[in-house]
Amino acid sequence: MKKLRQLPEETFLKLFYWVFALSFLLAVPFMPDRNNLLPGCLQILIQPCKVPTSYFAVGGFAATFFNMALVGLFCAGLYTFLRAEVGGPETLSVILTTGFGAWGINLVNMLPGMLGVILHCLIKKERFRDNAQSFIFSTGLAPLMTDLVMRYPNDRIVGFQPIGFALALAVGVFIGFFLPAGIRHSPDTHRGYSIYSAAFPMGMMAFFLNATLFRTMGISVPPAPPAESLLLASPMIVNTFCGILFGTAIVLAFWLGCRPRDYWALMADPDLVTCVSGEYGNAVFLMNFGVFGLFILSYYNLIGATFNGVTFGVVFCMLSTCNGGSHPGNVWPIMLGYVGMSALFGVLSKLAGGNFAMYINAQSIVVGLCYANGLSPIADRFGWKYGVLAAGMHFLLVTSVPDLHGGFCLYNGGFTAVLICIILVPTLEHFTRAGKRELTKV
Repeated sequence: MKKLRQLPEETFLKLFYWVFALSFLLAVPFMPDRNNLLPGCLQILIQPCKVPTSYFAVGGFAATFFNMALVGLFCAGLYTFLRAEVGGPETLSVILTTGFGAWGINLVNMLPGMLGVILHCLIKKERFRDNAQSFIFSTGLAPLMTDLVMRYPNDRIVGFQPIGFALALAVGVFIGFFLPAGIRHSPDTHRGYSIYSAAFPMGMMAFFLNATLFRTMGISVPPAPPAESLLLASPMIVNTFCGILFGTAIVLAFWLGCRPRDYWALMADPDLVTCVSGEYGNAVFLMNFGVFGLFILSYYNLIGATFNGVTFGVVFCMLSTCNGGSHPGNVWPIMLGYVGMSALFGVLSKLAGGNFAMYINAQSIVVGLCYANGLSPIADRFGWKYGVLAAGMHFLLVTSVPDLHGGFCLYNGGFTAVLICIILVPTLEHFTRAGKRELTKV
């Protein structure tokens, strides 16, 4: 344990990535359908995964955990073998992408975009290690890759198509080639107030590709998976696994020397914390991983969310910001904003005679909240009331944004968060005292 306490931040984080990924692999033998592992994995590889697709329904519980382990191990291996520097954004990319292993990413559809990043590095003569984030974030349109191979231009599965495979490679190379530039300039768009920064260039690419491949060509976008597929769920499996994982992290954090006042210092910090492990240490980061994880899990239990593969993955998609500055102290306003806006528009819809469907435990809202979490810097800088406001605005937009990208962008809510920043942050900087203080620093 003494050696673990003395590990440098970079070594500790890479070790965390490996252990995090392996935890899903260790859970596979305990799944009720473990005897169906290989057929389930095959289904995950060949079935379309347009948002929101639950891998619990596509391949089963064991196959989903195994797929998440493979995706996580791939990400951990990438950062390790490239010897890339790691911190808050890199931790986000690993946990986020592993979460998508439950509802949209597999080892096949995540590769085309990476080929584009390789081409970018070769042409620009940049080191692979300096673009490690781009390799992982290029998987944000993975569902589109599967669709192009298995059914484009049809709305039903027709099987592997050589032309579709070639098209997927071309589109993937396009995405990966231009993504590094987009990632570097994205913070200028939202001024650092959206933690899901890479979602903006990926969302814009998805918008362009949807217009090019479908709308301009006069080809209908395939429908989303049937709602019945989201009914296959297991609160016991999700709560047991997450409870053990997050509880273990808290215990280890105490062993590493994290004291309650250390964690409270993070929660009370009024500044924008961009890397918890770098600014507060490895133990506080691990504590936040555990406490924030239990906080998210408790919220989804409280609202009665359906614990299907999508919700399971969303827990980790939301938790991915745990090393980028999010914690219960600045995320509760985001949750409050979502709950309040759902209640308000439920009443307004009834008065107007509308058909309200955006209940707080509706699947689309459960997914939307996980990315509204990326607006927590607004609550940090401008106060909790504006965090509530930002979340409410995100609630209103998040279910309409998929029309722009056809449901192929896994970063839908993150893209929405950047749009909220573009709308809201200039106003807050102009009219609030905190905003004026921030402008004087620029």
